Amino acid sequence: MHMSRRTLLGASAAGLVLAACARPAGPALAAILDRISTEFLRESPEFATSLAVSEEQAGGRYIDRLSDSSKEGFLRQRQIGETALADLRRLNRESLTGQDAVTYDVVVTAIENNVASAQFETGGGAGSPYVLTQLTGAYTGIPDFLASQHPVTNREQADAYLTRLSVYARVLDQETTRLGEDVAAGVLAPDFAIDGAVTQLSGFATIAPAQTVLVQSLQTRLANVAEISDAEKTALTQRAEAIVRDEVLPAYQRQIAALNGVRGQATHDAGVWRFPRGEEMYAVALRASTTTNMTPDEIHQMGVELVASLNSEMDAILRAQGMTRGSVAERVQALARRPDQIYPSTEAGRARLLADLNAQVEAIRARMPEVCGTLARAALEVKRVPEYTEAGAPGGYYQGAALDGSRPGAYYINLRDPANEWPKFTLPTLTYHEGVPGHHWQIAIQQEAGELPFIRSALLGFNAYAEGWGLYAEQLADEMGMYANDAFGKVGYLQSAAFRASRLVVDTGIHAKRWTREQAIASMVAATGDQETNIVTEIERYCVWPGQACGYMVGRQALLRMREAARTTLGEHFDIRGFHDTVLTNGSTPLSVTESLVQEWAATVSGPA
Repeated sequence: MHMSRRTLLGASAAGLVLAACARPAGPALAAILDRISTEFLRESPEFATSLAVSEEQAGGRYIDRLSDSSKEGFLRQRQIGETALADLRRLNRESLTGQDAVTYDVVVTAIENNVASAQFETGGGAGSPYVLTQLTGAYTGIPDFLASQHPVTNREQADAYLTRLSVYARVLDQETTRLGEDVAAGVLAPDFAIDGAVTQLSGFATIAPAQTVLVQSLQTRLANVAEISDAEKTALTQRAEAIVRDEVLPAYQRQIAALNGVRGQATHDAGVWRFPRGEEMYAVALRASTTTNMTPDEIHQMGVELVASLNSEMDAILRAQGMTRGSVAERVQALARRPDQIYPSTEAGRARLLADLNAQVEAIRARMPEVCGTLARAALEVKRVPEYTEAGAPGGYYQGAALDGSRPGAYYINLRDPANEWPKFTLPTLTYHEGVPGHHWQIAIQQEAGELPFIRSALLGFNAYAEGWGLYAEQLADEMGMYANDAFGKVGYLQSAAFRASRLVVDTGIHAKRWTREQAIASMVAATGDQETNIVTEIERYCVWPGQACGYMVGRQALLRMREAARTTLGEHFDIRGFHDTVLTNGSTPLSVTESLVQEWAATVSGPA
């Protein structure tokens, strides 16, 4: 999964470069896009740091700021979106051509979805309705952001780090205030999501200040800064320790106390159906996550049918390998327990696993010219999810490279318990999804496509496109023959696809059909044969991010339909590289826009020579 800041815009890349291949954007469109980009970056200082943009582009100094997590901050972001939408709608869409027309459609769809989501004023809006859960809240991302993305290469950056540490305590308190406001409005996360947040917050809050990643990462990086004297380095480290002890950890304790204080009001009901506008909230979340108007029932049925067909494919391969006893799920579980499929949960086992993943990345990267004309340039690192968030973090996620080349793309894998959670046969497909040809490949090409306006290359992300591509990439790897000599790896790929198909069933089950958390867990275990510990983490994620998990398979199926339609149109003139270049070089787009781009490409290829 590609993790991105859940702001009014969506996900990840360089300077405001307007389309070179189309006529220049109408000055009005260019000016509006320029302003929107700056306004969103001003509200998202962490994102500005992650992209390493200039202060001018980010609307001012940002290195010592963090996002405003108050209700006022939320409403201000919504107002920015509403104003942007009104300005865009005053333009004459019919007068725009080429990339300008595409850009207009992409940006309007993104902002419409985000403004609709922000009409629900609790948490982060319809798609993330709770401010604090096992997956949401500043505590889940800010420590790693400060440790791995805030630069410390000179005195100014070190001072800004200390300022941000203090601001982090304020952000935690803003969220604690919002928790109370949201509960007063009748919206509270399920009991298990609150318990997950308390467990993780408490785990961090019990670490000695000097041993926290917030102090350790500063101390480690200061060691490499020549312009700061040793005495100053010691003083800066001690100041960080004092801020963590006197400001940050007390804010953690206040957040824990507030969660414990409302825990008695929480119910075990997992879905948003229980809220006054729950059905409408889920419809808005689904539309934003799938960029389609599919209903919960349609999505549920698509999932049921796919689970059945993927399980029959797994059954055939397992039988051919002599595994005939028990259900498909039971046989997959048996395969996962075989000694030849286990990486021990030791440091040596984890190191081996990471080395194997890096080798898989290199092997498929070498073959990408066969299927893509445009190749990604950014390097990719495979890294371990930070130990202090691994208990509630997903299995894997991707973080884009810095635009200035200072930091490669990173695919994070959760190694809390590889012996039980990462059997060998499951890993190649994860690499193809998160790395190459999946998220890293797609996002690097989007960032490197100098023809896209900055707002599209860097700021906008569409879940169904990005996750649909990640899932399509898994199938593409199979079509490229990556499993030709690896029958169990192919089972891993089919299991992964069944897992994404099962998401359609359980997400709609939880939020539209009133399934319990336990019903959803049982359904997914039966569909995939995956470990129950993995499934519990996943189901609890869908409970707090309604609709998000549906984007993957809805997106993949849409891309496959587009590919088949183009193949039908072009016959022997169909070139897979042309199809992939059309989908990738235009960056992340709503599926309706992706489809029109593919149709235009097919018409161009089949048109007059």
